[in-house]
This record gives sequence, structure tokens and C-alpha cells, in this order.
Amino acid sequence: MLAFLFNYILIFAAPTGGAGEAASGGFMDFYNHYLNFPGFEAWRFFNLAVFLGILVYLLKKPLTAAFKTKRETIRAELIRAEAEKQAALERLTATEVKLVGLDAEARAIRQRAEQEAAAEKSRILEQTEFEINKLREQAIGEIERKNQLARLELRRFSAEESIRRAEEKIRAEITDEKDARLVKANIQSIGGLN
Repeated sequence: MLAFLFNYILIFAAPTGGAGEAASGGFMDFYNHYLNFPGFEAWRFFNLAVFLGILVYLLKKPLTAAFKTKRETIRAELIRAEAEKQAALERLTATEVKLVGLDAEARAIRQRAEQEAAAEKSRILEQTEFEINKLREQAIGEIERKNQLARLELRRFSAEESIRRAEEKIRAEITDEKDARLVKANIQSIGGLN
């Protein structure tokens, strides 16, 4: 339709000279010189401008609402993302603090373990020393007891041997006469025979 109007304007705007020849000057010269290029037709651009104007007018409200909704959604997502970022940074900071605390705690545990190991080592050394002294005292006591038993055994053996030798000597020296005299002397010392 716009093409029809444009052509109608061109037909009536063209000044005509005698014998059907176009006169020079006016709108047609401007049109032929500046606007009449192959493929360049001003009515198409005018058509496009009118179409875009109507399209903008009709779609302005729905598009504005859609863009506004989308903008609000994006803003909300950005706010949520920022909040998540802050929460993640707080968790990161807390984790780093825990890691520092873990390093300090690991050092403290290592030191405590070393102290406990040193204390256990000294306790074991003391207990070992105590056990060695106890065993030494027991060994000394056992040696002394065995020594006393051996001495007693030696005394007993010595006494028995002395008695046995004395008995042998006495038997060798005692004759029947001496024996009878000794028996009589013993009887008299008791009080005689009744």
C-alpha cells in the first residue's frame, strides 16, 4: 500500500515539459540523483519505519514487563549469588582458621606425645632400675641364705665328722677293762644300784 502511495506521489510530483519529456529540476531531479539507486527504494525504508513503529507500540508494554521481570530476576540472582559468595568466604575464613588451629593443635599433640613418651621412658627407666635393685637384693639375700645354709651344713658335717672321729678314737682306745670301769663309775654317779 505504501508503495502505491509513493508511486502516486512520484507521478504527480514530476513536472512535465512539452511532448512528454521530463523537465529538469524539482523533486524528480533530487529523487533521481540521490534516491534512485538500483535496490534502494525509499518506500521500503518508509514501510520498515512504519512497521517498526507499530511493532514497538504494540510490544512495548509486554516487552517492558518481561524485561522488568527478567531484570528483577537477574537482580535477585545477583543478590543471592553475592550472599552465597559472602557465605562461602565466611566458610573459607572459618576453614582457614580451623586449619591454622589444626596446625597448632597438631603441634600441641606432638609436644604432648613427646612429653608423655619422655615421661614414660623415665618411668620405665625408674621401674627398671627399681626391678634391678630388687632383683639384686633378692640375689644377695638368696646368696646369703645359701651361704648360711652351706655354713650350717658345714658345721653339721664338721660336728658329725668330729663326733665320728672321736667315737672311732674312743673305740680304738677303750678296752673291755676301761669299759667296765666307766660303767661302774656312771652307776655310782647316778646313785648306785638299788
